[in-house]
Amino acid sequence: MTEFTELADGVFVLVYPYLRVNCTLITGETGALLVDTLSTESQARELQEAVLRVTTKPLGIVNTHFHFDHCFGNATLAGPATPIWGHRECVRELREHGREWQRSWEQELLADDERIARELGRVVLRAPDSPVEREDLIDIGGRQVRLSWHGRGHTAGDLVVRVDDVLVAGDLVEEGAPPGFADSFPLDWPETLLALSRTAGPDTVVVPGHGEIVDAEFLTIAHDELAALDWLIRDAHGDSGDVAKVAAASSLARWGEAGLREAEHAVRRGYAQLDAATPNTIG
Repeated sequence: MTEFTELADGVFVLVYPYLRVNCTLITGETGALLVDTLSTESQARELQEAVLRVTTKPLGIVNTHFHFDHCFGNATLAGPATPIWGHRECVRELREHGREWQRSWEQELLADDERIARELGRVVLRAPDSPVEREDLIDIGGRQVRLSWHGRGHTAGDLVVRVDDVLVAGDLVEEGAPPGFADSFPLDWPETLLALSRTAGPDTVVVPGHGEIVDAEFLTIAHDELAALDWLIRDAHGDSGDVAKVAAASSLARWGEAGLREAEHAVRRGYAQLDAATPNTIG
């Protein structure tokens, strides 16, 4: 049985075994807020049962970003009147391209886990209905929860959730695995993480999108690694560097095949950002 563990007063974290996704539950006097909803209907049902073992108060939902493992449980967990918050870019992706992403992820997962892939393909998509631009403050009964966007990073629309000294960072922060760069903005991510780290103090507890709970120092280490990758991409782009060779030279190579795959995504995405920023010239 998957259970929530109390991390701080009225703040609970559940680590779901599939992909080690973290879901966070915040309780107030008259309401509760659930951050992220997992991948499939069956996973969301398990999550719902775990929530009800902690609280039966009216629930709101936050999606940290649009990837399936963080929001495909929305339709299962949310009632007709349940508010769902997400950054406007998360909302746009799910409304305009949700079915395309769903088919793509189903095909991608087939080789690893056909059951999960087929379940994911049957999910009824429900996009957030409360878009956030830069910041929003939610009152869950005498308790203030702050939603904020600090810039592009893992995706264009990564929301961070803050309550007291707990910072729920979504996939802007990864523990125990390389960061995911497939839909990323690697040249923006370091500055976004730097802005996030400036909101953290010595007592801040950070809930990453996946893996174990970390602290403010982990944010600094993650920023430094992303900044080094940023400059590696910029330097290699000027020399028309081979993507695979640049990826192999990055610190992500220490993660083996998974790290090299993500590093190659980062290099390609970084090159695309630099190409888009280069004015056309007529020689």
